[in-house]
Amino acid sequence: MVDEVIDKLKSKLQKGISNLEFELGKIRAGRANASLVNDIMVDYYGALTPLKQIASVSIPEARVIQITPFDKSSLKEIEAAINKSDLGINPSVDGGTIRLIIPQLTGESRQEIVKEVKKIAEEAKVMVRSGRRDALDELKKQQKNGDISEDILHKREKDVKKVHDEFINKIDQITLDKEAEISKI
Repeated sequence: MVDEVIDKLKSKLQKGISNLEFELGKIRAGRANASLVNDIMVDYYGALTPLKQIASVSIPEARVIQITPFDKSSLKEIEAAINKSDLGINPSVDGGTIRLIIPQLTGESRQEIVKEVKKIAEEAKVMVRSGRRDALDELKKQQKNGDISEDILHKREKDVKKVHDEFINKIDQITLDKEAEISKI
């Protein structure tokens, strides 16, 4: 029962780390990344469909995203969806493919992106702290109900702190890696 609290905490925090990586993957860092177009929805025969379901996305060069529709007749709809998205990149139609050329970042825009990365990382840390608080509350509730002794409570509190610190360190490392990627010229 006590181990369930720790396992539940780890599971919740791992989902948070996955979400952090997903969110940071969407941030434009001056290089092409297929996750930049993950959220684009295309009006495909009257139904909003994720771009990745109707086209292949590849990275032929460091600053180019190439989108090749499975159905060539959907080219115009994909182009329109990209123009409507918040990407801020004009698509270039080349035969049966669409190319998105990622512009080079300026020093000022890099600083703004780093601020955004830090904000997202701080939100992830808040989620970790919230998970720690919930786990500690659950352990205290178990101790109050007589399910666990005070000694086990103190041991498990240390385990919760260890898990908390481990995930905070993971967030810090992911953030540093993303900042380094953004700062590369």
